[in-house]
Amino acid sequence: MNSGNLLPLFIAVPLGAGFLIPLAVRLKNWLGGFLALVTTGFLLVFSFSRLGADTAVYTMGGWRPPFGINLVGDGLSGFFQIMINVVAFLVTLYSVGYMKRYTAQGKYYSLLMLMTAGMNGVVATGDLFNMYVFLEISAISSYALVAFGIEHEELEASFKYLVLGSVASSFILFGIALLYSITGTLNMADIARVLDTQGSGLMVKFIAALFIMGFGVKASLIPFHAWLPDAHPSAPAPISAMLSGLLIKALGVYCILRIFFNIIDIGNSFSNVLIILGVVSMTGGALLAIGQWDFKRMLAYSSISQIGYIMFAFGLGTPLGMIGGLFHLLNHAFFKSLLFLCSGAVEYSTGTRDLRELGGLWKKMPVTSAACSIGALSISGIPPFGGFFSKIIIIIAAVDAAGKLGPIAYFLAAVTVIVSFLTLVYFVKLQKMALFGSIPEKLTHIREVPVSMWSALVILAVCCIAFGIACPWFISVFVEPAREILSDKSAYIMKVLEFM
Repeated sequence: MNSGNLLPLFIAVPLGAGFLIPLAVRLKNWLGGFLALVTTGFLLVFSFSRLGADTAVYTMGGWRPPFGINLVGDGLSGFFQIMINVVAFLVTLYSVGYMKRYTAQGKYYSLLMLMTAGMNGVVATGDLFNMYVFLEISAISSYALVAFGIEHEELEASFKYLVLGSVASSFILFGIALLYSITGTLNMADIARVLDTQGSGLMVKFIAALFIMGFGVKASLIPFHAWLPDAHPSAPAPISAMLSGLLIKALGVYCILRIFFNIIDIGNSFSNVLIILGVVSMTGGALLAIGQWDFKRMLAYSSISQIGYIMFAFGLGTPLGMIGGLFHLLNHAFFKSLLFLCSGAVEYSTGTRDLRELGGLWKKMPVTSAACSIGALSISGIPPFGGFFSKIIIIIAAVDAAGKLGPIAYFLAAVTVIVSFLTLVYFVKLQKMALFGSIPEKLTHIREVPVSMWSALVILAVCCIAFGIACPWFISVFVEPAREILSDKSAYIMKVLEFM
């Protein structure tokens, strides 16, 4: 059996669950969480079952590329699918306890499944227009989930996110239309083949600029980040974890990587843009995070900074830079999801996210506090956690790029070290204010969160430790296959179009 024939399950299963859950909760309210957990559990197992598999192509209706719609399962899509579905499963597990204080749980789990289906669709499709469709499915679900609490803050943040997200989508759709007008195809591999023949003219560079602006908003790179500091803190904590841990990567970073490494080749211009956006984002995000007193808002600015690290690493354009970028992408998905879920646990027990009103949580919430410390140490680049190894690889890659970039490479490496120190500063502040010291009088009655919530924290914390201890294995098994796809555009074209 062609393994590609099963690729539609990544989209069909969560999409079906998204429509089934509102009906199921009419029978029993707990069925919503149960079906969501079963669905994400299936996706998790299915993602790992494809680990190490050869590139597979699924053609819908027997219409072979470039004429029909196709799904592609390769090293890059597999890397993102494992990341998406592991985090989605743990977020769903956490939601079972966390969402009990919310009404309309059926709608919540339904939207969560649609968001998961959209992200899996974005990384699986081999067609540019369908990438846009799946991107919109995820984005629209996320707009609704940010507003789920229907308080003033949530509605305002969701509206702002909706407006800026729609502007970004317009840039992306315009870029796709222009690309179709000059190539006559929407199949990504076929577009790459046609552009290789035609060359990259002024129009292609204009399209590239549209894509960088559109996907830059989705990835929250500075100066396209204005929606993120409001949207991420306003959403329910599990959705904040999905937005920061996954959505900005699947809808922003993945699309940039797939399009600019496997489809459009504009040479050094693209690398320079990524380096500039990366350095500005990592520095600006870190400086803005230091001044925050809201737990979740600090994490939101931190996400901008860490995405800057990732884009900077890819901008270097070297194999080591790509490995560093992909490994930091994997680390960030886990430690940032962990930290947002910890912020939700703290708010769940204390009723506040204001660091000035917290303190001494170690005594009352030991599991949450331990998990939060592990996530904070990993994102700060402290050994032996995964974040240390991904950051050190990026720093070495920057120094190693001196032959290509000249002496400025040493300056860029120094910036990454300084930003890493700034990251440590604001996470020390977070831990000092929230976890240590004496506990305020009004918080003496609080307790640890339910087991379904802290079990997700423990698993994510273990992953952060494992990424550090078994760093070479994770790079070899998960990161290297994705890097090979990004490094070999011709192989991607041949794999997808081999049926022509």
